[in-house]
Amino acid sequence: MTDSPPTQSGAIDALGQLGLSKYEATVFIALQQLETGSASEVDRITDVPRSQVYGAAERLSELGLIDIQQSNPIQYRAIGLETARKRLRKRLEEQERLAFDYLQAVQGEHAATNETQVGVWTVTGKGPIDDRIIDLITRADDRILFGVPDQALVNDVLVETLTAVSEDVQVTVLSEDVSVCEQFAVSSIDTHVVTEQTMIEGPCGRVLAVDDETVLLSTLGGSARANHEAAIWSDGTSVAAIFIGLLDDWVEQCLQ
Repeated sequence: MTDSPPTQSGAIDALGQLGLSKYEATVFIALQQLETGSASEVDRITDVPRSQVYGAAERLSELGLIDIQQSNPIQYRAIGLETARKRLRKRLEEQERLAFDYLQAVQGEHAATNETQVGVWTVTGKGPIDDRIIDLITRADDRILFGVPDQALVNDVLVETLTAVSEDVQVTVLSEDVSVCEQFAVSSIDTHVVTEQTMIEGPCGRVLAVDDETVLLSTLGGSARANHEAAIWSDGTSVAAIFIGLLDDWVEQCLQ
């Protein structure tokens, strides 16, 4: 499928994600079209009221995206696109840094210190579940058990993360899909092709157990199953311990 051609409304929305208001984005686009123009010329080719053009232009000038000539009438000139791209990217990176520096500073500041904390968490969507599985795998000290029904739920990053696990960690992968197990043939990972009779009943997706403390279970739905995945995970709770015990029993059954 080919990408749709760019549109002005799409560009305005995208510039909005980069920190420009709708008027600022519209004026910036207009000045790219005009190269140099006055407020009345910008007003002529946009839906921005002339009274708003001045404020938008001042803000664009502060951001280094346009130059202003103090003539009569005042003239505005947009900077080159590559320079504009670099300045907007730098500004976005700076805002990201400020936000995450603060988040890091306050992380856990008011965390609960008692046993009332929620112990079971939910994650929805294949991408977020991929990220959570990879994060949990990197925490392993002793063992990892990973079960997956088919290749659609295994990506390259997940394979790389599992194969890069320390040799001190025992890794077991189970799947109905032979191609899943074949991906780990050259590694020290213990792989097993399981039969339909031993698979967990129901719309089961991926299962993950890390050490004896962390568990993740996902379910699948819809026709494009990998796109309709939801999971629960728990770490260091009695719920996790119960599920891990059940998974160990399932693995023992699979390997008989």
